[in-house]
Amino acid sequence: MSDALRIAVVGYGQVARLHAEITLAESQILHRVVGRDPDRTAAFAKEFDIAHHGTSLDEALTDDAVDAVILGSPNDVHADQARRCVLAGKPVLVEIPLAMSAGGAHELADLARARGVTVMVAHTHRYLTGLRGLLGDVAAGTRRFDSVLARYLILRRDRVGSSGYVRSWTDDLLWHHMNHSTDMTLGLLGITDASTVDVQVAHTRPDPTSGKPLDITLTMTTEDGRVGTVVGSYTNETPQVCDYYLAGAGRTVFVEMNVVRDRDGVAYDPDEHPEDEEDRVLQNREFFAATRANRPAAISPDTILPAMDVLQRAQDLIS
Repeated sequence: MSDALRIAVVGYGQVARLHAEITLAESQILHRVVGRDPDRTAAFAKEFDIAHHGTSLDEALTDDAVDAVILGSPNDVHADQARRCVLAGKPVLVEIPLAMSAGGAHELADLARARGVTVMVAHTHRYLTGLRGLLGDVAAGTRRFDSVLARYLILRRDRVGSSGYVRSWTDDLLWHHMNHSTDMTLGLLGITDASTVDVQVAHTRPDPTSGKPLDITLTMTTEDGRVGTVVGSYTNETPQVCDYYLAGAGRTVFVEMNVVRDRDGVAYDPDEHPEDEEDRVLQNREFFAATRANRPAAISPDTILPAMDVLQRAQDLIS
């Protein structure tokens, strides 16, 4: 393996574009791009000066020059594409969600472990500086939260993504955006085993187009009486909301778009720390480092299984 990793990117949408930009900024090589539409794939390759492009993932996986793969494809193909990457021995960074079921996530975790292939899942919120500090405090035992309220409220009634492009696929509130918040809520409560929590769900009637509810509230209650509540919406016509309200030991913390506030005021503001790297940069840098060292990544499939187990129980209640 050369000093610079040769990366194959799957997808040509906004997320794939972000990964391509970070790959180049981190001095890695964009070697291939794979996409569904030949014309858009070719345009993406031309824009980023990528030597090879096509519509076949299998062709990319048989290319010995490809050191690793980044999946920026639609939600429902992540599990199959990730499995094919692992079977081909290619380290892979998978955009959230890893799979559309807990069973699919467990299968991938087992396969990655058995094959010794690096797999990282893009649970990007774990790399937000403010939240990362709180997670570290919980893990170290210096903080304990009794209640966590997480909200992820955006507008996604149709197939238009955040870039304004009309997608060929429909997003999934529970398995995509609420996955971020559920994973983070479990971490902030210090829960590593989903079987120890009771899961309850309230939701609106299914959307007639997608067949899925566009507003969901998920509640997790621990055996010792702590509560995590995750509220998700695809009907929010106001500016995007992504925040966490944390209460415990007589103190509260509020995290809004990575700005941390407590009773003493602003505890952390990313605008005041331009030296701090962005979350996706840190995430991808860890993937590149894990790939080079042939080791498990910090956010391996095993580490996100508790959230996937909770989401599966929520999905079963909705269904």
